[in-house]
Amino acid sequence: MELTGKKILLVEDDKTLNFIIRDNLEEAGYEVTSAENGEEAFATYAQNSFDLCLLDVMLPKLDGFSLAKKIRKKDQSIPILFLTAKAMTEDKINGFNIGGDDYITKPFSMEELLLRIKVFLKRSHTDTLESEEQNNYQVGHFNFLFDHLTLQYGNEKRTLTYKEAELLKYFCEHANSVLSRSDILKNVWGSDDYYLGRSLDVFISRLRKYLKSDSNIKIINLHGIGFRFNAPVEKK
Repeated sequence: MELTGKKILLVEDDKTLNFIIRDNLEEAGYEVTSAENGEEAFATYAQNSFDLCLLDVMLPKLDGFSLAKKIRKKDQSIPILFLTAKAMTEDKINGFNIGGDDYITKPFSMEELLLRIKVFLKRSHTDTLESEEQNNYQVGHFNFLFDHLTLQYGNEKRTLTYKEAELLKYFCEHANSVLSRSDILKNVWGSDDYYLGRSLDVFISRLRKYLKSDSNIKIINLHGIGFRFNAPVEKK
């Protein structure tokens, strides 16, 4: 699958870091549009089409979290990755709460950043009809199309973020089984560190809200163990 040519919006107010990141992304084959403040970034976003947003948290004029909220109002599915120098749990949880898909903490290696971006762009790419058919699920009365990031019941259709869709897909693949928090985090986030554990609770709360209209679907919290996704699931 070809990922070169994918368009990335980079928002970083540190001119030197902005240049370094942009240079490395372009060297990797991506088309990069950069901005140095939140207001400029949103104006740029509104006038162009992007495949991924890479946002610093501490931005002038409009901070990264506020910028992400505005982007999410226009596009529920575009991957949003935060760049943050903050180590506070609350800041990272806030990023997930407003629809961020992942974060990378400064200082970071360019190899790590490029890998994270590559993973998200691969996951967001709808490849073939065969792939789409393999990733459709009937979950209770919902139709869940993983490759399209949609959850639909009747005329109501919701677009999920990539992380929401990945978590729901993992639950569907392990429906009615006991799942440890560690296994969920490793398989969906790639790590089971403390901060991601807190973010998992945020995403589960969202899925419960999305699925609440079907009383046959329950995400049961097993204290000290993990979760069980109780639901009738059929893969299409």
